[in-house]
Amino acid sequence: MAAAAALEAVAPTGALWGLVHDFVMGQQEGPADQVAADVKSGSYTVLQVVEALGSSLENPEPRTRARGIQLLSQVLLHCHSLLLEKEVVHLILFYENRLKDHHLVIPSVLQGLRALSMCVALPPGLAVSVLKAIFQEVHVQSLPQVDRHTVYSIITNFMQTREEELKGLGADFTFGFIQVMDGEKDPRNLLVAFCIVHDLISRDYSLGPFVEELFEVTSCYFPIDFTPPPNDPHGIQREDLILSLRAVLASTPRFAEFLLPLLIEKVDSEILSAKLDSLQTLTACCAVYGQKELKDFLPSLWASIRREVFQTASERVEAEGLTALHSLTACLSCSVLRADDEDLLDSFLNNILQDCRHHLCEPDMKLVWPSTKLLQAAAGASARACDHITSNVLPLLLEQFHKHNQSNQRRTILEMMLGFLKLQQKWGYEDKDEQPLSGFKDQLCSLVFMNLTDPSTQLQLVGIRMLTVLGAQPDLLSSGDLELAVGHLYRLSFLEEESQSCSVAAMEASGTLATLYPVAFSSHLVPKLAEELHVGESDLARGDGPTKCSRHLRCLQALSAVSTHPSIVKKTLPLLLQHLWQMDKGNVVTGSSEVIAVCQSLQQVAEKCQQDPASCWYFHQTAVPCLLALAVQASMPEKEPSVLRKVLLEDEVLAAMVSVIGTATTHLSPDLAAQSVACIVPLFLDGNISFLPENSFPCRFQPFQGGSPGQRRLVALLMAFVCSLPRNVEIPQLNQLMRELLELSCCHSCPFSSTAAAKCFAGLLNKHPAGQQLDEFIQLAMDKVETGLGSGPYSVQAFTLLLWVTKALVLRYHPRSSCLTDRLMGLLSDPELGPAAADGFSLLMSDCSDVLTRAGHAEVRIMFRQRFFTDNVPALVQGFHAAPQDVKPNYLKGLSHVLNRLPKPVLLPELPTAVRIAALRCMHALTRLPTPVLLPYKPQVIRALAKPLDDKKRLVRKEAVSARGEWFLLGSPGS
Repeated sequence: MAAAAALEAVAPTGALWGLVHDFVMGQQEGPADQVAADVKSGSYTVLQVVEALGSSLENPEPRTRARGIQLLSQVLLHCHSLLLEKEVVHLILFYENRLKDHHLVIPSVLQGLRALSMCVALPPGLAVSVLKAIFQEVHVQSLPQVDRHTVYSIITNFMQTREEELKGLGADFTFGFIQVMDGEKDPRNLLVAFCIVHDLISRDYSLGPFVEELFEVTSCYFPIDFTPPPNDPHGIQREDLILSLRAVLASTPRFAEFLLPLLIEKVDSEILSAKLDSLQTLTACCAVYGQKELKDFLPSLWASIRREVFQTASERVEAEGLTALHSLTACLSCSVLRADDEDLLDSFLNNILQDCRHHLCEPDMKLVWPSTKLLQAAAGASARACDHITSNVLPLLLEQFHKHNQSNQRRTILEMMLGFLKLQQKWGYEDKDEQPLSGFKDQLCSLVFMNLTDPSTQLQLVGIRMLTVLGAQPDLLSSGDLELAVGHLYRLSFLEEESQSCSVAAMEASGTLATLYPVAFSSHLVPKLAEELHVGESDLARGDGPTKCSRHLRCLQALSAVSTHPSIVKKTLPLLLQHLWQMDKGNVVTGSSEVIAVCQSLQQVAEKCQQDPASCWYFHQTAVPCLLALAVQASMPEKEPSVLRKVLLEDEVLAAMVSVIGTATTHLSPDLAAQSVACIVPLFLDGNISFLPENSFPCRFQPFQGGSPGQRRLVALLMAFVCSLPRNVEIPQLNQLMRELLELSCCHSCPFSSTAAAKCFAGLLNKHPAGQQLDEFIQLAMDKVETGLGSGPYSVQAFTLLLWVTKALVLRYHPRSSCLTDRLMGLLSDPELGPAAADGFSLLMSDCSDVLTRAGHAEVRIMFRQRFFTDNVPALVQGFHAAPQDVKPNYLKGLSHVLNRLPKPVLLPELPTAVRIAALRCMHALTRLPTPVLLPYKPQVIRALAKPLDDKKRLVRKEAVSARGEWFLLGSPGS
């Protein structure tokens, strides 16, 4: 009974017989998937499938046998993980035997072996057995592409899972694969084959005596000459093949004796792509080669590279040649030598010097730059190479400088010298005496100072750059050199307008060198600038002319430029702030431009302090209270009107102060920010002025509780501070602050104040954690907006509040943002606010500089623009079509603002396939906008609309004619 039950379990069912028959004899493809699914689900076993296929597998007709084996192979591809070890053994023996079958059967056999190569239950030894059978029985290159690819897949699978077994074959495995690959032409297969060769080498398989054969079977494809066919579904690019083959050729030094002559031959050819590929491959080889591999080929390699740099018309070939020379020199520099080995680096560098140095001395200087590039490419490869070349070239260049009298020739020589000096910065020298530049220090300093005083602006500029590079060399400049350098930089910083480039360069150099030599610049430059600032104050007090004012502005710029070290900031910051106090006391004739200039210098100092937490806090606690005190003082009523106090409350000046305070706050640590917020928020809510310097004010400061218009304007400074704080800093009295801001945001007496309050409210809303309080704030804002929009006097302020609150929520993906966006969209039809609502979409999509910024720790999701586009553009388009003619421009303008801010790669996939017609209709509709706005774009649009006139679609041509005609008529009489 038990035996009968077992036989019944093994015996195929009628349904299985039917599926097998339909596939084998009926030539139907569907049953194979059904059988595989049934085996996976446990309805049948693989043994039952084999039983059902019995007669098919032994059929004398090759096509029938092939169909039978194809069905079994497809089942195995789906179910190989279910096989037991014993089943795998029998199936392997069956498939190996079938490799000797008719050629029609072979493709299905290979598919079955591919499935079995992925089996976890594959017993040891069978991987070797399968590969031996394939190498012996199958002429792979006579198979179709897909079957050759199957063979490569089988080899790849076994190399990934049975590496040690395959290595047991020794060089026979390498030889077998060479036979498989030899003659391959299909790029899909070549990519896999190149990977196999790379793994053979990198995983240390035995190559035996077949190194040259393996090189030949791969190098025959070099250089790659492949252009993918149009609309290639496989997506294989020429670059993919180039990189895969290069990885093989550059994977072992054992290819060097065969590869290097090939590379030299291709570099010397006339084919540009071959030159580039060869030079790039040489660069890759240098990472694995040593002196031994390169020795015999160095003269030829150098000759080929030299010729390409001297004679090529291609900048790419020149660049790759220089890179290859750099890599060759680095390889020779890094090679580990035995005691009796010849050091090839010196002789190689001497050859380069011998072929290049005489070009540096030619009167016509024709090959100066190619020679310099070659020398610098080699010098940049290692400290040894840099020392060797620099010590030979610098004396020559110094001599040539003094031989030439023309400024342009001298500048060329200085530029070359500067390149070699920069290379010295790459290598550190612990011992001062080891520095190659030490022996040339006096000559170089003399040369630099001579050029800094030369009448030629170009020579001055190069001199400034050389001074910066020399200063970067540790312990190279003496204290006397530094004092001279500071004097020159000070003088150059105050050159006249025609030499402004030198002035800017001198200030930048001062900042760079001040970081390295803070004592020298604190002692010699800052006192001179302080004196200059004092003289400038006197000039301004007398109302002297624009030349003195320009010099004073340079002084402010120089003070900020040199503030690159904490010790210097502690001297320059008080000078700048004291200058503002002098203005406040009426000692200086002041306009808004002067105050803005000081604020710009303060902001630059604040930016430089951001990298150092201590400097950042020093700047904040010194500058911010001072600026607030000046502003509060300016907002107070006074008996005698002050020019400065009026200036300090101007929009542009307050905006400049906003930038300073924001920059000084963004990089504060949470602990220090908490200390500051505990003082500044009570200043605005309670009038607590105790932390302000010189805080004797004539009346109370209360910008929210019925304060003067001037005091309300200072809410912009509060915005700059609280909207730049880290998100985890708790703001005291937040509930009161938010309500006061809401009230002020709808104050109609001062648009500047109401806008600042709206922005401040939005900035705080954006950072507030999700929860009940946030929902309450949003609802308060919505109520305020609706009330304001319903009453005429406050409608503009309410709209501004709506705009900023919407932006705050859009940036953080808040769920309520969609309601606010819908409300904004509804205003596009409003006769008064419609155009402003259209422009509001620009604000929603653009980055701000003072609030809701990533630098100010706002919550800004990286894909907010794309999400806004997806959520709202369909409604804008629908609204455009449904809107009356006089309202359509508002929708169109709003839509254009959204599209204009969206990255093109994101926008293009979203456009509908009838897109050309829709775009042309939009261009037609744009002609309804005011003519003066469109006229500047008329020529550009007419040119662009010429192309669709030749479109292959008649409807596109029709729309193009219509749109172009309207644009032609734009601005003409009667249009």
